[in-house]
Amino acid sequence: MSVREASDRSPDWDAATYDRVADPQTRWGAAVLDRLPLRGDETVIDAGCGSGRVTQHLLERLPDGHVVALDASPSMLDAARLRLQGNDRVRFVNANLLAFSPADVGAPVDAVFSTATFHWVLDHDRLFHNIAAALRGGGRLVAQCGARRNIDQLTNVVRGLGVERPGSWLYASVDDTVDRLGHAGYVDVDVWTNEEPTPFDTADQLRDFLEAVCLRECLVTMSRDDQRAFLDEVVERMPSRIIDYVRLNIVATRA
Repeated sequence: MSVREASDRSPDWDAATYDRVADPQTRWGAAVLDRLPLRGDETVIDAGCGSGRVTQHLLERLPDGHVVALDASPSMLDAARLRLQGNDRVRFVNANLLAFSPADVGAPVDAVFSTATFHWVLDHDRLFHNIAAALRGGGRLVAQCGARRNIDQLTNVVRGLGVERPGSWLYASVDDTVDRLGHAGYVDVDVWTNEEPTPFDTADQLRDFLEAVCLRECLVTMSRDDQRAFLDEVVERMPSRIIDYVRLNIVATRA
């Protein structure tokens, strides 16, 4: 199976639930956005815009600019359209990050911004080349996604219940990412990781988040009763109501 086919066969997101539980992703996105210098009149791609919560912050930074809100999930784009309705400075594009063309996004653009998305893309060499093709010379890529060791503790709990791989993702290392960016034609590359342990106040909140985000792919093959039992067992076996996130941060310039 090709990378494109593997990505395309993943279940679509439940955008309404994601929008409700995605406080961690919104918090990370706002922090990453602070790393993107903007005059306010640029055109920026939000690569993996999700339900549009962080896109809304990006638009506030661009009072005279435009945003291309790109996502592979139709339901996420529907949620983003609803959140941002009436704003004529947003263009919505339903496309896979491995397959979109510069024409799809009105390239060249001034910057590409992304949070909590790149780890769902299984070919980072092709990903970074595709993004470079959409950027103008000197354009910036500012992104964050899951890093190597991301959710290792959670993954080990799930494996203990007989699910070897709970999702289709690529949690890359710093060195591999630096090499890939260099081969794709980026300069002034800065890549680093930080731990982002994410607590949940109640077991129900943790269960809802795991169902909507971390474990959604492995749950899709189960009956609803089996899903509930599996999620209850995962929450019970976790040593605490904390997901052990590790983030991969990327800042680079297209040569």
